[in-house]
Amino acid sequence: MSLDFHDAIARARRAGACQEALDELASMSGWDEFARHPKAPEWACWYAVNVASERVPCLEPIIARDPKEAYYYALDLAGRFPEAEPVIAKNSNLAYFYAYLVIKGRWPEAEPVIAKSTTYAYRYARDVVRGRWPEGEPAIASDPWHAAMYCIYVLRRRWPEAEPVISRHPESAFNYAYRVVRGRWPEAEPVISADPGWAWRYARDVVRGRWPEAEPVIARDPECAYRYARYVIGGRWPEAERRIAIDRWAAADYTKHVIRGPWPEAKVHVCW
Repeated sequence: MSLDFHDAIARARRAGACQEALDELASMSGWDEFARHPKAPEWACWYAVNVASERVPCLEPIIARDPKEAYYYALDLAGRFPEAEPVIAKNSNLAYFYAYLVIKGRWPEAEPVIAKSTTYAYRYARDVVRGRWPEGEPAIASDPWHAAMYCIYVLRRRWPEAEPVISRHPESAFNYAYRVVRGRWPEAEPVISADPGWAWRYARDVVRGRWPEAEPVIARDPECAYRYARYVIGGRWPEAERRIAIDRWAAADYTKHVIRGPWPEAKVHVCW
């Protein structure tokens, strides 16, 4: 290498390198031994970014061995780093970020790997393809949350093939009903109604009124029962008051915002 090994260590020391790493580097005979060290890609990338502040071609073959360090080197200094792309492309996480932040566009060579990841197939479709991406849909459709988000932010319409999966998860089902179906979604209501938190929101935002089928479940959770009374019923909910009264915070809120006066049954003292 054209870069002097001992001079590089001295410059790294002045830049604030870790003392433990410096001690290990000081015991090495030169670049050949350095290159064989497991941490060589990490150290080489750190040197380029924090000491040289520019590309260091003689260190790039070392950096290119590690997908994470190669990605950060490309992001911080190099731009596209072709020598490292075959390694980066094997990791769906790094491949997505490399396409999105470095290439700033589609990266066909990495798409088969990205397409296998539920999370990054969705994000690649949303942020890079910026539209429907059939190759990633099998992975996206396997996860209720990502499938719902794909419909909301990419397709912007219903996706019948994924609905059986989305309907199994109360949060995803609520979001799908509220933001995609834009109305009641009977197929998912048994799952939503079994979760007090999402059931009261579904009543408020989708049913837009009382939802008797879910009330027994909502009433079991003091905080959700209070919110259902306040934001859905718009007044007292006698059937749930016994449960609300035993929870300090729910009882305080119920007393203040729903009853708006003394509530002797509550197990807490509320100052007016």
